[in-house]
Amino acid sequence: MIKAVDIIFGLAWGDEGKGKISNAISKNYDIVCRWNGGPNAGHTVYLNDKKYKTHIIPCGVFQNKLSVIGPNCVINVDKFFDEIDYLKKEGFDTSLIKVSPKAHLITERHIRYDLKILKPKLGTTGQGIAPAYSDKMLRVGKLAKDYIDKKYIWDGNLEGEILCEGAQSFWLDINYGDYPYVTSSETLPYNACSLGFSPKKIRDIIGVAKIYDTKSGIDPLFPESLWNDEDLNKIIEFGKEFGSTTGRKRIVNWLRLNHLKQAIKISGANKIIINKCDILQNINKYKIITDDQHGPSHIDFLNFDSMKEYITNQLKEYCEIIFSGNRSSI
Repeated sequence: MIKAVDIIFGLAWGDEGKGKISNAISKNYDIVCRWNGGPNAGHTVYLNDKKYKTHIIPCGVFQNKLSVIGPNCVINVDKFFDEIDYLKKEGFDTSLIKVSPKAHLITERHIRYDLKILKPKLGTTGQGIAPAYSDKMLRVGKLAKDYIDKKYIWDGNLEGEILCEGAQSFWLDINYGDYPYVTSSETLPYNACSLGFSPKKIRDIIGVAKIYDTKSGIDPLFPESLWNDEDLNKIIEFGKEFGSTTGRKRIVNWLRLNHLKQAIKISGANKIIINKCDILQNINKYKIITDDQHGPSHIDFLNFDSMKEYITNQLKEYCEIIFSGNRSSI
């Protein structure tokens, strides 16, 4: 029987540190599930000051928890087994890794199309995600159960306390994001129910953001002129803002508070964690962007405490807020 479900998801444009949060709390759960996306995601965790990266396998594997890849994920079989080999060599129990038989596969044809057509136009990761989801919707896709070793296929029932680990984020959602500069899966937390549980089982929706915004790929909200901002480039340097999957430099902007507030309200997040607060303290610059009838404008703060107080006052009616400046823990 399912006791309770908690969901972690991103409140911005991805790369918020969801993997860190998942790893930090997954020891408290019986099963950790990934419920959307594919190898376009990159979750980075630190254990004993050593960095580990996964792209499709849930972070529960780092805490010896059953780690399930759900039916709404898309899987590159070669990369999946490369990731298993990597984790096995690092000493983790890969027998805990399971895949829904209904997850769909990414083929070489999907990757070729993505690299040739979509990546130049939209700045995708080139992993074949959109074409794989397209075949799924057309009902001509290939299922994991037919191509992945049966010892990894799991068609059991969820039991106990469940942690759902989301990929990408609210503003990359195919429905709510700035289409077409979005991902190809539904990223809002209620889509985690595709794993096989009732929405009534959801206890906490944990939204993750950064104290500044970043974006991988093309987006009109992140114009190329931002590359010329000295302070934003310092954030890239100190924050190590390079994609886990592609290695490319992320474009940075100050926190768009109205976007964060809207993501919280629509998603129903009752707890949020704002990461990388130490980075602004390193460069000693504290700004946010607000929007009104005249358009976006900046608010500058003298120090982090005043910025933190302002953000808290704007958001506290919606959720509990935690500010984090530690790369390996909350």
